[in-house]
Amino acid sequence: MTQHARLQPTPIPFIDLVAQRRALGGRIDAAVARVMEHCQFILGPEVQALEAELAAFCGARHAVTCASGTDALALVLMAKGVGPGDAVICPTFTFCAPAEVTAMLGATPVFADVDEATFTIAPASAAAAVAHARRLGLRPRAIITVDLYGLPADHDGFAALAAEENLFVLDDAAQAFGATYQGRPLGSIAAATATSFFPAKPLGCYGDGGAVFTDDAGLVEILQSLRVHGYGTDRYDHVRVGINGRLDTVQAAVLLEKLKIFPDEIVGRNRVARTYSEGLADVVRVPVVPAGRTSVWAQYTIRLPAGRREAFATALKADGIPTAVHYPKPLHRQTAYRDFPCAPDGLPVADRLSDEVISLPMHSYLDEPTQTRIIEAVRRAAVA
Repeated sequence: MTQHARLQPTPIPFIDLVAQRRALGGRIDAAVARVMEHCQFILGPEVQALEAELAAFCGARHAVTCASGTDALALVLMAKGVGPGDAVICPTFTFCAPAEVTAMLGATPVFADVDEATFTIAPASAAAAVAHARRLGLRPRAIITVDLYGLPADHDGFAALAAEENLFVLDDAAQAFGATYQGRPLGSIAAATATSFFPAKPLGCYGDGGAVFTDDAGLVEILQSLRVHGYGTDRYDHVRVGINGRLDTVQAAVLLEKLKIFPDEIVGRNRVARTYSEGLADVVRVPVVPAGRTSVWAQYTIRLPAGRREAFATALKADGIPTAVHYPKPLHRQTAYRDFPCAPDGLPVADRLSDEVISLPMHSYLDEPTQTRIIEAVRRAAVA
């Protein structure tokens, strides 16, 4: 081993699934082994048990699991009959899934800007997008509110807008399952809420997975049909065009065990976020959590002056500290989506954020010495 190699700092994981696996001990192995014993790999008993536990966790009457967070969004739009001629209002500063499923159904995503402080979709921009969609001859049908980085959007504002404009709200809580708004858990607020169990999410499985939460029993019946190719009561009489969108039983078994420790992990994530903010607020712009909201901190994302991000990330990488950018290009500037309409006043906040945001390592198993090392490195890089 060379002297140079010995001096390299020990890399820090961005998300430490290995530490979580150790904390769960043999419970995951035992849960998966039970599935291997009964061999009901599709919609087995663990799936029904998980749906009941998820609904109870967030206070929804119903939970319908599915194959991914993207499928969760698609299933709701399909159940609502969204299609050609319809407009769905989507934030531009997020992952592509809301716009993707809208366009795949033949509807038109109309992009809205986000709030400068919270980075979540801004009600005023969404209202402007609704009016613009109508001027274009489209039928506004829905707003997809994305609870970005683990923080709930302004759900009171969007409930009022939806009532005024006769829209339904589909909440994309892929990054924020476990967060609360005005004391209510996400999943119990919007007409329908979608979430993701992708492994990197606050509650993640060991593959892909998702769920829809709703109090609407009629919607549940349609979702349950759509996720299994549009089945009716007769397996070979398909009553609607559906998809293969089921959550497999092994992933349900994993999630049942992870859900048991999830409340403690949320506490841990908030501890890590609080330590970051206390240690960094004087050198970078740290995240804001408005009164009445809690976050599950899917990401801890800071803002830097424009033009500083690349050098900052390079300095942290040299210290063995990974970073990520969510998102370097808003949807309205991406190749697949740049021809779709936007709110008429432009999307300036999203454009600024795409140049300024950067995320630090975040998980509930981040210990104090490691986090101190990250904070010290960030402080050095921020003032360099």
